[in-house]
Amino acid sequence: MNINNSQFLSNMQIQEALLSGNNYSKSNVNNIPSKGQSFGDILKQKVEDNRSEVRFSKHAMQRLENRNISLTEGQMNRLNEGLKQANIKGIKESLVLVDELAFIVNVPNSTVITAMNQNSDDDKVFTNIDGAVIA
Repeated sequence: MNINNSQFLSNMQIQEALLSGNNYSKSNVNNIPSKGQSFGDILKQKVEDNRSEVRFSKHAMQRLENRNISLTEGQMNRLNEGLKQANIKGIKESLVLVDELAFIVNVPNSTVITAMNQNSDDDKVFTNIDGAVIA
C-alpha cells in the first residue's frame, strides 16, 4: 500500500503539530479522512487481496523446473480459483487438480508447497491434506 502521496497525516506530522502548539490549519484538517473505510477495513482488504494470488514455495519452484512443468495463464487462473474455493470451504492443506497437474497448497498462506504431473514417475500418494479441489 503506497501512503506517501495519500491524504493521511503521518505520526510525525501530528506529533510536530502538537509539540509546536500549532493548531491544524484548515488544509490539514481536510487531509484527515472523515468518512470511508477504517484502517482495519483497509488492512483486512489488503490481506484478502494478497491471499487471492497463489505463490510458489522454493521447493515447489524446484519441482516445477525438475519436472518440466509450465503453467498457462488459464491454468494459473484456475489454480487461483481452486485456492479461493478451498479457502471458502475452510480447507487448510489442499490438493488442487488442474488438468493433468496436481498441486499441494497451503491455503492460509496461499502457497503451493509442491507440484507434480500425472505423467510423473513419482509416487502418486498425497498425505497431510484435508481437502481436494478440481479446478
